[in-house]
Amino acid sequence: MDLEQGKKIYIEESRELLDDMDQALLALESDPSDSELINRIFRTAHTIKGSGGMFGFDEIVSFTHVLETLLDKVRAGSIAIATDPKGDSPLLALLFRARDNLALMVEGLSTGASAPAAETEEIRGLLQSYGGSGKAAGPAPSAAPAAPGGGPADPDHYSHVSVRFGRDTFRHGMDPAAFLHPLAKLGEINTVICVLDSLPALNDESFDPEDCYLGFEINLCTAASKTEIEDVFEFVRDESRIAILPPESSVGEFVDLIKSHPGEDMELGAYLVQCRAVTSTEIMRALEEQKKGGGLIGEILVKQGSVQKEVVEAALEKQKTVRAQKAQEASSIRVDAGKLESLIDLVGELVIAGANVLQLSHKAGSGALVESASGVYRLVEELREIALSVRMVPIGETFTRFQRVVRDISKEVGKEIALVINGGEAELDKTVVEKINDPLVHLVRNSIDHGIETPEVREKRGKPAKGTIRLNAYHDAGTIVIEVSDDGGGLNRERILKKAVERGLISAGQNLSDREVYRLIFEAGFSTAEKVTDLSGRGVGMDVVRRNIEALRGSVDVSSEEGKGTKVTIRLPLTLAIIDGFQVGVGGNSYVVPLDMVVECVELTEADRRSSNGRDFINLRGEVLPFIALRHLFGGNGEKDARENIVVIQYAGMKAGFVVDGLMGEVQTVIKPLGKVFQGLKGVSGATILGSGRHPLAILPPLSPFEGERIKVRGCGLGIGRIEKGRKH
Repeated sequence: MDLEQGKKIYIEESRELLDDMDQALLALESDPSDSELINRIFRTAHTIKGSGGMFGFDEIVSFTHVLETLLDKVRAGSIAIATDPKGDSPLLALLFRARDNLALMVEGLSTGASAPAAETEEIRGLLQSYGGSGKAAGPAPSAAPAAPGGGPADPDHYSHVSVRFGRDTFRHGMDPAAFLHPLAKLGEINTVICVLDSLPALNDESFDPEDCYLGFEINLCTAASKTEIEDVFEFVRDESRIAILPPESSVGEFVDLIKSHPGEDMELGAYLVQCRAVTSTEIMRALEEQKKGGGLIGEILVKQGSVQKEVVEAALEKQKTVRAQKAQEASSIRVDAGKLESLIDLVGELVIAGANVLQLSHKAGSGALVESASGVYRLVEELREIALSVRMVPIGETFTRFQRVVRDISKEVGKEIALVINGGEAELDKTVVEKINDPLVHLVRNSIDHGIETPEVREKRGKPAKGTIRLNAYHDAGTIVIEVSDDGGGLNRERILKKAVERGLISAGQNLSDREVYRLIFEAGFSTAEKVTDLSGRGVGMDVVRRNIEALRGSVDVSSEEGKGTKVTIRLPLTLAIIDGFQVGVGGNSYVVPLDMVVECVELTEADRRSSNGRDFINLRGEVLPFIALRHLFGGNGEKDARENIVVIQYAGMKAGFVVDGLMGEVQTVIKPLGKVFQGLKGVSGATILGSGRHPLAILPPLSPFEGERIKVRGCGLGIGRIEKGRKH
């Protein structure tokens, strides 16, 4: 790993850590006395600082050190998180500002635009002077580090750190001496001895001048845990040998922790890790040694200098009273998004090629060839499912980020609002998740500004002073449904109609259903706000929401009840890449309907035509089913078949039918977006290529039956292919 790659990893991990800090701070508002949350925030700041020191990000290290020092006071109990009469906490507000400023500093590493210097210095000063000290809360460099209990550490309270760097340390752009700087931040380094015990003779053939043969023996006076010390060497931990022997003064503490540990089933190493006597890395290294016949785990740890013998004996004694149980941790790997996109594209091409091979094998009439091609196609289907599942992520992470949005904006506008999240485990394509964030931000901000009333108004209306915004997600008929609702004042139907008439969107006296009236808010520039605020009122936002969602082949709808609230419903495809479809034929052209939306297929008989009297609906087992003939909608060549079928589809709780000439069965469809010429084509989501080489259009509701429209586009099923990397299909 070179320096640039390490920097990229640092930025990605810092973003995740800052998101975690944000959620912990939000939770801390509800329970300021939760010590675990405070420790979690402290550990996050410490990790960002420690890793930043390795790369020489001095501004981040300096700022985070001041933040960490204040957090250390909070977790030690010397500073309490107090609230004012309104329930607000000045300290938490400062911590939120510090977190946001730190996020700007981290983003500046990739963009080159760091946080404003004046803002950084102001926050730094507030952090340092919090509590009236007027000075940095941390110890002076020459002072002894604070002990766990809050008092000064014993000068003899030393941990011994033994490091042997990996041979490839230099090649990965790492400087062994650079690790001393972040290590010194944890306390006071008493001695550093550079050892060369692995250095071969200069005339030895194995000697490589690019290899690293260095090692350090360090005495460190610190109150930091072994894990915190080990985190300093995070970027060389896998290839280096690191042993951290805690001070003798800690032996009694470790023994007491082990004795007081709950009677859970676990291995010796788990006891030692949980009482922080050893780190998980030391345990793994000991296990590797044990595989080579090195003896018992406890003996290996003592031999490696990772822990004192007395601590191991105490853990063994505790282990005798419970049954051993191994803990298994799930692992994950980071994959570049570009590589994942390439994989999905190649799998899509493989699906098309597999279908082509299967079709050709049937034409050849060879049983053995058909069987072999069918086996390959089944494997391709399995590969497709796995490839698509890799890109599926829970939407809960996106939902959770809105906790901070609701908190900040509600305080800004003087409202009390709670955010309730349901269905966060629902999964959809990562690409869709990324693109749906901005529309959701618009909807949540509108709910806060337009929907939820002020506490005084709510109380007059008999509502709780605190309003509620709900984010809900669930799967339905091959789509994911996202609902953004509030219990506010709802939409004013008459005001919307009046504004629409003024804008010329509708005629005065025009009779519209509630649904049609409420959908007017998605028109460009439409707003009924009495005054323009920083949040909304300019008519910019809801039309953008609709365009962004439709660009994802989705739909958006709104329902409201005046005085009770509003609900915006978004429907999106689970994935933008590959779908299971149902192929139909109309006038020599082929079309594909998403299979999850197909309910059944029925024959359109002459009796049905006579009973409908020329109208576009039939009686389907006592249920009125509206239908539309795709031949009339899109046009088509060839004569009309004497026998037609209706494909019954269900979408958003409504049913409709497509009249088609032929039913061709299920097909896997790789959807590619249409070119600019056809982007405004309604009722069609994209183009694909079948195994035969033909290119049907994939149809995705909502279509005319739901919108009450009639669209005629002649010949749109002809000549539409997809262009990829300069190659036209």
